[in-house]
Amino acid sequence: MIIRISIALLLALAPVTAFANQCPTMMAAIDAALPNASLSEADMAKVKQLRQQGEQLHQSGDHAGSEAALGQAKKMLGI
Repeated sequence: MIIRISIALLLALAPVTAFANQCPTMMAAIDAALPNASLSEADMAKVKQLRQQGEQLHQSGDHAGSEAALGQAKKMLGI
């Protein structure tokens, strides 16, 4: 019985863990692309704001919000 509960809990949490690990990968991709980005000052400021917002959301546990903000930054960077 305990094994079944443990397996069910592991399976329930696995997608959350996988999703949470995607945020740091996205942040790293943005960080790598920033130095070579050819964006206007306004767009660069927006990308940096979205990157910071994504990190804050990730740290607070809102991984869906984090991925949305980081995804928008990646789109602006063309990555």
